[in-house]
Amino acid sequence: MSATAGVTTVIAPWAEAVPEAGPVTVDVLLTWPDDGYRYEVVDGMLVRVAGSGFEASSIGLTIAAELRAFARPRRLGVATPADGVYKFPGAETGLLPDVGFIVASKVALIGDRSRPIPFAPDLAVEVAPPDQPAEAMAAKARLYLDGGTRLVWVVWPGRQEVDVWRHAGQFSTLGLTDRLDGEDVVPGFSLLVKDVFADPLG
Repeated sequence: MSATAGVTTVIAPWAEAVPEAGPVTVDVLLTWPDDGYRYEVVDGMLVRVAGSGFEASSIGLTIAAELRAFARPRRLGVATPADGVYKFPGAETGLLPDVGFIVASKVALIGDRSRPIPFAPDLAVEVAPPDQPAEAMAAKARLYLDGGTRLVWVVWPGRQEVDVWRHAGQFSTLGLTDRLDGEDVVPGFSLLVKDVFADPLG
């Protein structure tokens, strides 16, 4: 949290701040001990997010696998799983989307591949935890967009919907009969929303 003129602002409403850690850099996310949580850094503050259960993990893997299967043979870009750390330019902010996607032209910009990816993902997918307020996930989606992400998919397992956020500020919600569209980020990619929530055993 931060306070200005008596007004308290929650820096990362989708997460729990870890103030005892003090100011940190994004690089700390590569060495933080595994304690069952996932961590992100927002404006130099370490924040803690819950780990994913079976449903969220399966959904994330489904989307990542579909993106990879489509993009790799066409050399469109690279999909990353839930432990990929993206450091946003111009800020000490690092997020770990459940799925990230980097367009092919930017892969060469990754110098030291043992360090955080030095820019925001072109596409970020977040699977909303149970009971997470929509406003909190909206704040995270806007943080991605402000950092340079062009397309954000926020997946809601409970209501089987996907919120789509675009860099131009456009927002829409898709239901089971709709399709996720890679738009100009992953041209030609399409995935039925109902397939996102399908039984992982088939």
